[in-house]
Amino acid sequence: MSESAPFDPDHWRSRALEFEHQLQQVVIGMQPAIRLVTVAVFARGHVLLEGDVGVGKTTLLRSVARALGGAYERIEGTVDLMPHDLIYHTWINADGRPQVDPGPLLKHGELLSTFFFNEINRARPQVHSLMLRVMAERNVQAFNRDWQFPHLQVFADRNRVERDETYSLPAAARDRFMLEVAVGIPATAELRQRLMFDPDFHDTDRLVAAIREPVLPFEALNAVAAAIQHHVHTSPALMDYAQRLWQATRDPVAAGVVLDNIDTERLLLSGASPRGMSLLIRAARVLAWLNGRDYLSPADIRDVFLPAIGHRLFFSPVYEQRREQIAPLLVQQILERVAP
Repeated sequence: MSESAPFDPDHWRSRALEFEHQLQQVVIGMQPAIRLVTVAVFARGHVLLEGDVGVGKTTLLRSVARALGGAYERIEGTVDLMPHDLIYHTWINADGRPQVDPGPLLKHGELLSTFFFNEINRARPQVHSLMLRVMAERNVQAFNRDWQFPHLQVFADRNRVERDETYSLPAAARDRFMLEVAVGIPATAELRQRLMFDPDFHDTDRLVAAIREPVLPFEALNAVAAAIQHHVHTSPALMDYAQRLWQATRDPVAAGVVLDNIDTERLLLSGASPRGMSLLIRAARVLAWLNGRDYLSPADIRDVFLPAIGHRLFFSPVYEQRREQIAPLLVQQILERVAP
């Protein structure tokens, strides 16, 4: 879609649904996660994936990258990873001379579309700081020039099993991710059996290669995303509902939230940020469009509220270690207490 071309919502919705269909052929039993990834793609937001080891997060992202086209890069979070490792790497060439080449962030220039940071919580805070700028501004300074990444979308996952040699993801970095998407094993025994015994799912390289490339033109998505935001309308009543939800994330006691065995008055250090609420509405508008509507409904906001807001609720230290259990309960209570 060019800037001068009119936006055809039905045409792009059919392409979005085909994108989902292609992903579902590779990673089965992940329809909720795939829908949220699709929302993020068309809202141009970064995604933090949560899930145990071996549930298919990497396969999902490789499939997303192939279906989008453009360049794909991946880096592994390790305790010795430094910011310059993303910018350049040095090696000795055939002449025995040191040579400096662009690193994974720079090697493709403006064609970089999908960047996967595996186990981001194993990386040092200095690396998080660099990624924070890249995610926020989609540029970086290196080799005496500015490098622009206009089509970049960052995906990251956290190792939540091991605690050794890991770092907490800073609040500012967490707030840069539009959505936190849960990735788990398939819910039904039939799908789990297919994953275990069907040889088609034992070769992920072949599965990913079967995706028709590309399903979506990555270079057009910025313009499409902007058009969707203008296409989906919001009523004054809906705006008021969103405002009240926001206030409840900052003062749950006033909203009537009560959680068993938790002192709600001491629970939160900070609620959702203005950026977080803005990204929530962006995601909800895309969901409304995917559902064939040109207006935002309370259900759209409710359906993306936990993935958009849950990781933006900052708990006091006594409760932070129980985040995975408390955040969903708190979000559910807010949605129950605040009426549309």
